[in-house]
Amino acid sequence: MTMSGTSDRVDPQRAALYLRVLGGDLGAAQLWFDQRVLDRYRAQPGWRVMRTNTVGRLATPEGWSLDFGIADGDALVHTSVSELTQRLPAGERQHWAQHTVTPEVSRNFLTMRLAPGSCIDDGDLRDWNTG
Repeated sequence: MTMSGTSDRVDPQRAALYLRVLGGDLGAAQLWFDQRVLDRYRAQPGWRVMRTNTVGRLATPEGWSLDFGIADGDALVHTSVSELTQRLPAGERQHWAQHTVTPEVSRNFLTMRLAPGSCIDDGDLRDWNTG
């Protein structure tokens, strides 16, 4: 599947995961990060960044850990929203947020959701005909 969300075939695991998300298990949704998010921890004594071919773990001397998947030829790591909210300390969240990787977004749509009532000129309303 490409970042635009199109694919010539359906990935059954991804479809099953997002059927759970759409069914209300919002914590199962995945977030992606540039793998350089881990550089901060590799440089700290006592911290470990471990991996297999496609799965990794960040383990800290403070006792918390974070599990993640490894994708896109090692360029990206991903983990679930519940993993992040339950295991990542609040003091680390800004660091991870700064390394988030997402497909392109509509800034106007995000503004409308983050600041309801915002006045946005986004052009005329029209039908969206494809092809």
